[in-house]
Amino acid sequence: MKQIRQALYAAFSVALAAAPAVAGAQWGVGKGNAGASGLPSDSIYGIIGRFMNWLLAILGFIGVIGFVIAGILYLTSAGNEDQIETAKKAMLWSIVGVIVALIGFVIIKAVEGLLSSGQTQF
Repeated sequence: MKQIRQALYAAFSVALAAAPAVAGAQWGVGKGNAGASGLPSDSIYGIIGRFMNWLLAILGFIGVIGFVIAGILYLTSAGNEDQIETAKKAMLWSIVGVIVALIGFVIIKAVEGLLSSGQTQF
């Protein structure tokens, strides 16, 4: 039993000692291979930043589309008070959506500026 335990400790020690070498592939050793295979060669920070910018652009686009639809609803209401109220609520929430998208963009750029060298590109 003692020999099995020593063998397990030895195997664990070797695995623990080899872990930095295995993780070293994440720090620039294989960046050329990642680009050739179609995988992103950017950092996790860069990937998440691009993904958040993409989501905010989609949110802003949907907000503008909602604003256009609300305007069409308002124009086609023909004096119907219920439809006018529905159009006003849709317009209000579309404006809120665009504002949230802009605030999100500003927050992401501010955090990016704080975490990087302090240079922001607005």
